[in-house]
Amino acid sequence: MSLIQALPEGPLDIIGDIHGEFSALTQLLHHLGYDADGHHPEGRTLVFVGDFCDRGPDSPAVLDLAARLIESGRAVAVLGNHEINLLREDVKDGSGWFFDERVQRDNAKYAPYHRPDAAQRERIVRLVAGLPIALERADLRVIHAAWQSEQIAMARALPMGSVRREYDHWEDEAARQAHETHLEDRMKAERVLWPHDLEDGEKKPPFLPAHAENESNKQMLNPLKVLTSGVERKGSDPFFAGGKWRFVERVGWWDDYAEGVPVVVGHYWRRLHSIDRAQIGKGDQDLFAEIAPMAWHGQQGNVFCVDFSVGARWSARLKGRPPERDFKLAALRWPERVLQFDDGVVLPTEGFGVERIAQTA
Repeated sequence: MSLIQALPEGPLDIIGDIHGEFSALTQLLHHLGYDADGHHPEGRTLVFVGDFCDRGPDSPAVLDLAARLIESGRAVAVLGNHEINLLREDVKDGSGWFFDERVQRDNAKYAPYHRPDAAQRERIVRLVAGLPIALERADLRVIHAAWQSEQIAMARALPMGSVRREYDHWEDEAARQAHETHLEDRMKAERVLWPHDLEDGEKKPPFLPAHAENESNKQMLNPLKVLTSGVERKGSDPFFAGGKWRFVERVGWWDDYAEGVPVVVGHYWRRLHSIDRAQIGKGDQDLFAEIAPMAWHGQQGNVFCVDFSVGARWSARLKGRPPERDFKLAALRWPERVLQFDDGVVLPTEGFGVERIAQTA
């Protein structure tokens, strides 16, 4: 069985990144019309775009519910970059709910949060190890971050359950190349000149070209990384995102996507209302600055990001503000192409396919 699996037939509800926001998930499922066991009176199927965990207050409950729905055949899901970090034991910002070594650093931003017991841990690892990279059928494709033909073809040739092994292979290859080209040494020299912690958001480093080259190489060499965290290139100005300073630029790959099959993704922290992204730890360029909140986007107007930044609710809680106004969990209903939000609001999407092309012609 390939890492690219078939989407179920029939109507779908495609849920964006959840990031441990269990209450938002249960409210959204209620508004969508699902019962506690994932049954829908119209026979609809749930599709999760990944990033179930990290940052939010109850990642174990989100993953436990997802596992139950997937095992019962009521839902399907693809891997997000946060599940890959968990699977590879790659300890990063916001993962203190799972990794002991991250608890102390995470408590200042994300506490309180639930942590799993031994049985939950085993079930969580089993769940994420068995998820595909992408789902497809004739009228729709679902992937966490980027649909890129070359990397999709590589993933299509890989068997289910091979993600950690293959991902580690490409990480090792990037490290080997960094050593052989003396990139390692150049990075060490940069860190001597800038010895501060790159997780310290208060101390902006100068642009570190060797770090930029290393980030870009690691990103684009690894096909599974491209598909689950996007297309990137060397940048020119450091930005703070994901709990650390970065030196690359994200690319809106959809502007080059010329295929006719629509694609639904998460990952990119879209929003309904204008917000200061730097205040939620997203200092990178905003790929949606010129795209309307409800709009399909890309060259063909057939790509839609369904991540409406629910993963930033922690930042509102930290400031004592209601988190629901700016940071929402959403589901794209297919084939209806309407958005259902966790607060009960339903909005139509805009500019799909030729309709969007006609509007901009």
